[in-house]
Amino acid sequence: MEIVIFGAPGAGKGTQAKIISQKLSIPHISTGDILRSAVAAGTELGKQVEGIMARGELVSDELMAKLVEEMLESDKCKNGFILDGYPRTLNQVQFFEEIRRKHNLNNSCLLNIQVDFEVIFKRLTSRMLCLNCNAIVTESEIKTENTCPKCGSVGTLIKRKDDTPEVVEKRLAVYKESTEPILNYYSENPTLTVINVNGDQPVENVTSDIMKNLEVCNK
Repeated sequence: MEIVIFGAPGAGKGTQAKIISQKLSIPHISTGDILRSAVAAGTELGKQVEGIMARGELVSDELMAKLVEEMLESDKCKNGFILDGYPRTLNQVQFFEEIRRKHNLNNSCLLNIQVDFEVIFKRLTSRMLCLNCNAIVTESEIKTENTCPKCGSVGTLIKRKDDTPEVVEKRLAVYKESTEPILNYYSENPTLTVINVNGDQPVENVTSDIMKNLEVCNK
């Protein structure tokens, strides 16, 4: 099965992708993984990416599409995959659809984790990072002031720069403008199945809903 995991920043895509990846025994592939793998492999595309990243420039949609295709052609993805972070724009959708047609990726679904922006805003702005164990925790989990509830270290909790209110607002605005229209595209052009799941519930409940929906999609 080919799954594109979708949702706003903070909807829980990464958490669910890792869980579903284990349950279905298919790889969870993020755009970061694709870029790092290409560079590490030293392919022609990887060398191009390495130079672009070294200059601090953005990878073009054309090159990103080639990198995605290269990854999806690998043995790693022969039994399916969970693609996280691609496509993010309507322009990237066109490249992705061409890849799907070229490689007969017909058992595909877009897994959309739905969470209201107000809930996401509270979620992200209440997160803290532990510099000792790298755990991300919410303020409600912290029982003793400035003490990590995961490893017990004191004075190691910080607020990440991308979790400040101003940055969160900007990230959600970018998603609304550039990424959310992808849902409308696939509603009007149902070349893959769109699955909507309520992400505003406990992690295990979200996982359960996803698995039930994937069973129906895969019949």
